[in-house]
Amino acid sequence: MNYLELLGTLVGLIYLYLEYRASIYLWIVGVIMPAIYIGIYHDAGLYADMGINIYYLLAAVYGWMIWMRGKQKARAFTATANQPSFLPIRYTPLQQWKWLLLIGGVLFVGIGVLLQQYTDSTVPWLDSFTTAVSIVGMWQLAHKYLEQWITWIVVDAVSCGLYIYKGLDLTAALYALYTVIAIFGYFKWKRMMHNTEPQQGLVNKNRTNQ
Repeated sequence: MNYLELLGTLVGLIYLYLEYRASIYLWIVGVIMPAIYIGIYHDAGLYADMGINIYYLLAAVYGWMIWMRGKQKARAFTATANQPSFLPIRYTPLQQWKWLLLIGGVLFVGIGVLLQQYTDSTVPWLDSFTTAVSIVGMWQLAHKYLEQWITWIVVDAVSCGLYIYKGLDLTAALYALYTVIAIFGYFKWKRMMHNTEPQQGLVNKNRTNQ
């Protein structure tokens, strides 16, 4: 048994639960989990996935800061038990979608070419796809956008098949669970977004343009 993979799976489940609950503490686990998976993906020859976990480490720090500060970027706040996060759940602003799609497409092609030319990866384009889309999804999560769940549904479903192919059965099972929970997570966050009255004004404002 690959005990490192088992540990990564257990930590991933904790991360998934915290993300589902929109808990700011997911970012603490978000530092631990990538550190574990860097080793797992290196051994499996999934170099893009290994590289993206370095991004995940940095994104976890960034996400923590954004969730703590909300839109007041000039100041830092300290979370309390009664106020765990200052950032409301929001829709992704329409104007940002074109940039997310453009950046995701450029990353997909760029990473795919690098993997194909300079590594021994047997699945360069699938690896590149999950990596590029994950970068977009992590950015959406850091800004607490509702549609990050849709992004992760795509990533998790494709990743599940990829890890089955690579023989990472525990990780594949985790990503299958991620796919299912991401569907429930979308509706959970949507209810949370509309059930919080002070947030609703920001939601309607951000649905137009920013």
